[in-house]
Amino acid sequence: MLRARIASHLAISRQMQCQPDQIIITGGYRQGLLLALTALRAHGRKAWIEEPGYPLGRRGLELIGATLEPVLVDAEGLRVEDGIARAPDAMLALVTPGQHAPLGVTLSRARRRALLDWATSSGAWIIEDDYLGELQLDGRAAPALASGAGAERVVHIGSFSKTLSPALGLGFVVAPRSLAERLVEVAAVLAPAPNRTTQLAVTEFLSNGHFLRHLRQMKALYTERRNLALMHVGRFLPGALAAGLGVIAPLQQTADDVAVVRIARAHGLAPSALSAWHLGRAHAQRGLLLSVTNLHNDNIGSACATLARIVASR
Repeated sequence: MLRARIASHLAISRQMQCQPDQIIITGGYRQGLLLALTALRAHGRKAWIEEPGYPLGRRGLELIGATLEPVLVDAEGLRVEDGIARAPDAMLALVTPGQHAPLGVTLSRARRRALLDWATSSGAWIIEDDYLGELQLDGRAAPALASGAGAERVVHIGSFSKTLSPALGLGFVVAPRSLAERLVEVAAVLAPAPNRTTQLAVTEFLSNGHFLRHLRQMKALYTERRNLALMHVGRFLPGALAAGLGVIAPLQQTADDVAVVRIARAHGLAPSALSAWHLGRAHAQRGLLLSVTNLHNDNIGSACATLARIVASR
């Protein structure tokens, strides 16, 4: 039942045409990534990763023994031509095309086509990390890579951790037809689906339309909080930019953003160092990635004042 509801939801929200038997229920993104990499036999193979890119995905590829090939990301997303020039023989690309992690950009139409064409012509695979799901604060979420022409080379990984709660421990993988049987077998042997009670609860939540209403409310709330954060952070860190569910505050290239984060966490704050999202740290952009989801009118002023003092002291 849950797989059928997810398939129906993806058809509406991400324009994906898939059947329930192509969907594998997982314990979240990490389990989905493990299943995909195992099914694809990625050990010892070359893999494109976004630069900057999601550290957890990057570490997952390292642990499974893949050879990482970082490909720069700009305002249009992954620079596919750079990836082809750097490693045309890569067997997979791990990407966040809907909303890039951490920059928040959406892969442009031309780059989407180029990425899918490369995968199709070279026999490579694309692992699509649907990083923020439908929580696109600036308009409607883009169609998934796993929709339309070229979808047969895409493994789509989704999760309810950001749209509902990480405490659920629930996600899913949408497998292309040619890979579905192997992914199902890998999941059955190594990572069975989470408990049935949670699945039934989420099924009912989707069936009754509560999920779509919840998403609309969350998008409105997070947009308000992000605008509030931009206003406050912009006062002491000019150039702060919206990025998905966060704000990126650039620092001078001579700044030690890792040290700033360490001090900030000792004061009860939780920024991330932008340089940590780069594989090549020596030339990484320095800055702070600030989540806006837990901000409130009564705490943002003091939080930003504390962060401003820390940045000024470094």
